[in-house]
Amino acid sequence: MLEKIANFIKNNRNIIEKEELNPIVNYVNAHSFKSARIFSDIGQDSAAIKNDSEMYTLVTTDRIKTSYIEKSPFGAGFSSILVGVDDIFACGGTPLAASIIISFKEQKIGQKMIEGVCNGSNKFKVPIIRGHTNPKNYYELSSTLIGEIKTSDYISANNAQENDNIILAVDFEGQLGRASNLHWDTVTHKSSEEVLNKRTSMNVIARKHIVNSSKDVSNGGIFGTILQLIKYSKVGADINIEKIVIPPKLIIKSYNLETYVQMYLTTSYILTAPEDTSQEVLKIFSDHGMSAVVIGRIRKESELKINDGKDSIKVIEF
Repeated sequence: MLEKIANFIKNNRNIIEKEELNPIVNYVNAHSFKSARIFSDIGQDSAAIKNDSEMYTLVTTDRIKTSYIEKSPFGAGFSSILVGVDDIFACGGTPLAASIIISFKEQKIGQKMIEGVCNGSNKFKVPIIRGHTNPKNYYELSSTLIGEIKTSDYISANNAQENDNIILAVDFEGQLGRASNLHWDTVTHKSSEEVLNKRTSMNVIARKHIVNSSKDVSNGGIFGTILQLIKYSKVGADINIEKIVIPPKLIIKSYNLETYVQMYLTTSYILTAPEDTSQEVLKIFSDHGMSAVVIGRIRKESELKINDGKDSIKVIEF
């Protein structure tokens, strides 16, 4: 099993695609204009801009894949809001508004995209305040979410500390997505109140200052998210795969660990916390209807290792 999981991590296309962006990101970071008002930017789920008050303005931008738009235009529109909302909550913030760009070549598909965007707007109670629409010969959909957080509460994605516990928090009350059997949908079938209550667990954790870093689980899955976090933090991680719990609904459908770690898990987060605050973090998630467990530990060595409680192997060394 360890070898299978290790090979998946090394060959996961979603992880590889993120790695291929590094030269572009590095160039922009090195050559673009810098401002003292920017507290954090590239490498964070949400960049933070300093205000005159004791608040940060949060900004995050995402693009939806064209193949997803063509396969599920309504779902793509909904996801354009979902992904940005979760980026804002991942750092402990509160979403305020969204801006979108939509291009489409067929009016019927374009209408479905817009309906999905509006559905997401209502689900997460985020107004659409700006946008640009192009009836063109191609499909394009991107979104920018704006949020805010008190400066002292901001949770960084690059502040994992040696010996931190690595915590995986997941909403077990989900269903397989319509567009993919590797999509764990925990939002479309629930009320706004329920999906927002689960996400406000991150607001509570942020206000208590009990974690050092966090990221929401993206399309790179559990290990793709862990890899991003430890690279940004310039540390390593050792993960016990036996501690990763699969939602019972997926076990009934014969999903195993190898499949589960490939999934895009909505309403899920990776956090790192000191030993003395980890139990409080787990309790907060439990109080908000989330399942959270410690799955590993941050190490000084810049490498990702996995173990099963007995054997251990090195997956990637930076």
